[in-house]
Amino acid sequence: MRNESVGSAVQVRGLVKRYGNKTAVDGLDLDVRSGTVTAVLGPNGAGKTTTIETCEGYRRPDAGTVRVLGLDPVADAAALRPRIGVMLQSGGVYSGARADEMLRHMAKLHAHPLDVDALIERLGLGSCGRTTYRRLSGGQQQRLALAMAVVGRPELVFLDEPTAGLDPQARRATWDLVRELRADGVTTVLTTHFMQEAEELADDVAIVDAGRVAAQGSPEELCRGGAENTLRFTGRPGLDLGSLLKALPDGTAAAEPLPGTYRITGTVDPQLLATVTTWCAQHGVMPDGISVERHTLEDVFLELTGKELRS
Repeated sequence: MRNESVGSAVQVRGLVKRYGNKTAVDGLDLDVRSGTVTAVLGPNGAGKTTTIETCEGYRRPDAGTVRVLGLDPVADAAALRPRIGVMLQSGGVYSGARADEMLRHMAKLHAHPLDVDALIERLGLGSCGRTTYRRLSGGQQQRLALAMAVVGRPELVFLDEPTAGLDPQARRATWDLVRELRADGVTTVLTTHFMQEAEELADDVAIVDAGRVAAQGSPEELCRGGAENTLRFTGRPGLDLGSLLKALPDGTAAAEPLPGTYRITGTVDPQLLATVTTWCAQHGVMPDGISVERHTLEDVFLELTGKELRS
């Protein structure tokens, strides 16, 4: 039963999932391109975890369609399971089992697993291989869960907060592994609260809020789309902003919010920067402290989801 959309590893349309009177996911659409890394971001309670668990086949949708590698994650679970890897935030490991024991057991369930010893070494698990799962530190448990998700050489891997609780060295090792998976053609879907992680790893970012995808695109597209960039400089107070605006492209704004402090907003590119410095030179102005400020992924995230705390 293969009905896979060309170039699409995950396709979600109109997904609805309710828990009693609470609607966790409310008509959500999501696309994940094959061979890419897609980061799913959202505040607590936004519906991202429910969406991912539905894609993994752990939850049955109340409405809408979900296709993972062209298959229904619930109806076609037996055919899909060998082709995907899943890293859960917690659970999925017998607490009394040793780390290497669990990983080797997982490897034996697959036809062409990765080299277990090399994976143990790669993720820094060699010193705790004979330690039972319940005695591992939180970071070690995270790394073991990651190893178990990828050891079977999956076509698609779901990673839920893969670097939560990891130290900087382990986080970098995880990032490198995700990049290698992409280089090998593996599709990765990850949830994270680390904006830097999404910017570093993701080809596409989906920001989820109130049970829907509020925006989706590459980090560059999201930071550029609908967001004004800002150029700031200082000079003598009272510059002729009208004259400056005539030299600047249409759609650009200029202001002097404080005496001698100037702000230019619009599409800030090398040409605009050159225009500003040329205008200053022509008018005997020595611009000081020129800086370009661009929206970050965190700025976009807060604009779309708000700044209030979520429980």
